[in-house]
Amino acid sequence: MEPIPQAGVGKRICIVGASGKLGRHMVRHALDRGYEVVGVCREQSVPKLDDFAGRITVIGADTNDREAVARAVEGCAAVLAVLVPWGVRDYSSGTARAVMDSAEPGARLVFSCGWHISRDGQDRYPRKIKAAVAFARLLRFTRLLDMDDQYRAADLIFASDTRWTLVRGSDLEEGPAEGLPVWSRHVGDPVLASNMTRRTDFARFMVEAAENDALVHEAPAIVGCRTPSALAHAGERE
Repeated sequence: MEPIPQAGVGKRICIVGASGKLGRHMVRHALDRGYEVVGVCREQSVPKLDDFAGRITVIGADTNDREAVARAVEGCAAVLAVLVPWGVRDYSSGTARAVMDSAEPGARLVFSCGWHISRDGQDRYPRKIKAAVAFARLLRFTRLLDMDDQYRAADLIFASDTRWTLVRGSDLEEGPAEGLPVWSRHVGDPVLASNMTRRTDFARFMVEAAENDALVHEAPAIVGCRTPSALAHAGERE
């Protein structure tokens, strides 16, 4: 992947889902790159952003709240959005729709989801992922999750003429940063076999994708750059 230039100081970025584990990492990376950050998260989760008090603007609202998202994305050069399939009220698709409908013309829109989303049907999933997705779909009957809504959100994004990227994450782990993840267009490619990424590195990829026009209209599936499969792939290219 080509190196991504540093963001100019003062650029405004919105992070939708800022209070989650991934969201808080994205906030840190965005601040480190000189962005002015506006975060959106559920009202009850606002205290999770206390570490950034005085450094970011926080709007407490559901991420599919169209009015709140419209206020948050005003004047933003980029919007990063975590697509979470909570509940059975179109949370993921509502978030995606609110972002795409409200973002500034030409803004970079970077969404996150898991490997289970496929853009062209050419991904090859191991049994572990297939089983996990099947189980998650069953949880709709508990009204806790609606995985199918995340698929609906992806379809909306893929059909959009906005400057979108949908970053598909592998399994995640905590730990110190290892570097920018590597990516492929299709799950099942050997470089992705390790199926593990540090959460902070996933967040960095999200932030830096906003500066990488080569990722416009791409759905990169990522994996940690220090995983065995990524290192083996790098060795083959040398």
